[in-house]
Amino acid sequence: MAGRHTIVLIQPSPNKGSRTFMDFSSVNQALDGICARYERKIMDINPMARNFTYDINDLYNFIDGLADISALVYDHQLHAFLPYDRQWIKQKMFQHLKTLARN
Repeated sequence: MAGRHTIVLIQPSPNKGSRTFMDFSSVNQALDGICARYERKIMDINPMARNFTYDINDLYNFIDGLADISALVYDHQLHAFLPYDRQWIKQKMFQHLKTLARN
């Protein structure tokens, strides 16, 4: 999935006006972008915290707490974006973080 243009569609709240997107060059960059968004939320809640830690369950709770999240990943053979749901994002997130932890 490296080098596959990825668009993450996010709706943080039930308000349709909260819909937004994030654009990335790869799936891994998109996953890092979702983590960064979660970390910004933690910092907004606890602005005095200098250091913080979280585990995969905290990240899953953040993802599940969004009104909606999905990803569009470009398939070079089809010349089209393929849609993926919340569960796929969580599965890829686990694999991505596991790979980062090994390195």
